[in-house]
Parts: sequence; C-alpha cells; structure tokens
Amino acid sequence: MTGTGTKRTVGVEEELMLVGHDGSPIARAQDVLGSAEPADGPLEHEFMEEQIETATPPRTTLEEIAAAIREGRAGAQTAAERHDARVAALGTSPLAFAGTTVGKLRYQAARAAFGLTAREQLTSGCHVHVGVAGDVEGVAVLDRIGPWLAPLLALSANSPYWMGDDSGYASFRSQVWSRWPTAGPTRVFGTPEAYHAAVDGLVATGTILDQGMVYFDARLSARYPTVEIRVADVCLSADTATLLAALARGLVETAARAADSPASDVPVEILRTALWRAGRSGLSGELVDPRTWRPAPAHDVVGALVDHVREALQDMGDLDTVTELLGTLWSRGNGAARQRAWAVEADGDLGAVARRAADATLE
Repeated sequence: MTGTGTKRTVGVEEELMLVGHDGSPIARAQDVLGSAEPADGPLEHEFMEEQIETATPPRTTLEEIAAAIREGRAGAQTAAERHDARVAALGTSPLAFAGTTVGKLRYQAARAAFGLTAREQLTSGCHVHVGVAGDVEGVAVLDRIGPWLAPLLALSANSPYWMGDDSGYASFRSQVWSRWPTAGPTRVFGTPEAYHAAVDGLVATGTILDQGMVYFDARLSARYPTVEIRVADVCLSADTATLLAALARGLVETAARAADSPASDVPVEILRTALWRAGRSGLSGELVDPRTWRPAPAHDVVGALVDHVREALQDMGDLDTVTELLGTLWSRGNGAARQRAWAVEADGDLGAVARRAADATLE
C-alpha cells in the first residue's frame, strides 16, 4: 500500500437502508443476505434489519474507487430486489420507523445495554479506510486529521429528517450517533502505546461491550492496516462518496508527510463543537474554520480543506477530479439539500423523498 511514490489504497464501506415501495424502512436484511449471490459483491449485516453494508475492495485510482462504489450499490440493489426491497443511501429515514435489531447475540446485548440509543440506531454512515504503513504512522495520522473531519461531515450531510419531521440539521445522523459513549473526536495520542491504552481503558470501564464499540470519528482499523475515517453520513450520490474517499486519502497522506512536525493539540471540546456545527449547517451556512477556529462560510472552509491537501492530491493525480466533483456538489447540493428540495416538490410527502433517494443511489 504505502511507501514513497505509491498511492495509498482506499476502501469504502457504505451502510444502505432497505426501503419498501412506499419509502418506509423494511426489515429484510436477513432475507437479503441469506439469498445473496457472489455476483452481488460483499454484503454484511449492520445493527438493524432495515439496512445492509457494502464494502469495496482496496483500490488505488479514483476511477477504480468510483467504479467499485457503484458496483457495490448495484449489487446490493440486485440482492434487495429478490425480496421486494430497494436500497437507499439515506443517513436517516425520512419516515418514522420502529427499528428491528439484528438477532445476533452481540447486537441484542447492545440493545439491552444501551436502551433507546440502540433501539433508534437506524442510521447509515460511510467509512473510508486509507492504507497506512503501521500503527506508528496510523497514530501520527489520527493526531493530525482531527481538525479537518468536520468539513467531511458537512460535504456528506444526508440526513435532514428524523421520525417524519425536518430536524433542522443537515446531518441528524451525527446527532443520533453522538449518543454512543465513545463516539466523536479524540485527543492527540502521540504513540501507538497511548492509543491502545486509551482503547483498552474504555473497554475496562465495562461501559462498552468490546473494542468494536470504540466509535471514534477516526480510528485504527482492527481488521486492516488502515486508518478508518468514520465521520461521514452515507452519501446520496456515488460521486460524493468518491469525492469523500479522495479527500480522506488526501488528509491521510498530508498528515503522514507531516509526521515529524508537532501535531496541533486542539481541545476535544473545540473539535466536538466544530462537528456539531457541520452537522447542523452542512454546506448551507457557516462552519468552524480549522485555520482560525472562528466561523466562516462553508465554501471557504471546504476550499481551505482542498488547499490543505492540494499537494497530496496533485501528487496522486486526483486534483482535477476532486475539483470537478466539488463543482458538481456545489451546483446541485449535498444529500440534505437535495432531500429538502424533493420534499418541496412533493408537497411534503417524505415517502416520495425516500423513493427519490433510492433512485439517486443508483444514478
């Protein structure tokens, strides 16, 4: 994966909602996965029966990444169709739901331990895995990318509705997700030993079930030699998911190149507030600018993010594609903006919004 002059691998995991023809979430994951075929691609359970997860293989070029994301969505749709369902890239359901926890022992234990937080956890995110050389490089990256994760959330924001109402947020998924005790930004760790001690300490409290419930916005993957960036909503458009993957890789590469310089020790409370602002405003208002920690227009903050990773994007040949994808995103809006526009067109029919989202998932 890594090494001077080589492109870091990227893998993208997307949580997709299963919806019926009226747009309501439907509990068909067990059926869908039980009859899935190899041609459908790798599909997995998530926490709820109303969703499934896709995962791309590790890829190095943006063209390969974009193709793999689309193939994953198409395969999931093929599997869902066998059970009269559709997949929709929605961070939260526009329509009210009563979620069905997957019947696995671990998930049932979480439901018992975490009550309403678990019962309402029908949220869908996008996790980007970027290859690193090992834990030393991985922790150096984690210590340096935190200030720039909030703009990624703003770009991906795709969950304005909750239980049939407009939440007032671009990403209400980020609000629901923040209920978990380990979710959110992290401090500077400095060394792998300090990072792993922090993880072990969280498990030792007995509050979470295991290391898999360490839900940092970015963490070392327990399964792969990657940094896993987990802050984003699932993106409505495959193009936006590709953009997210490119910027995530750019952040990791930029941070790795700066590993010999001191990391900025931004207080966790500032990082958390910046993430809240990104979830509230998305791209339609002000964000917290990581250069000053003061409010600035979203367009300026996203531009600062691109400037921050520009050299890495240029070296990987990604800059032109990122510029093009960003232009498209600004012109038509992120998922939250598009969902709200559809709701207006449909006179407030949120079922129609969910159906439009299912169409856009495969566009």
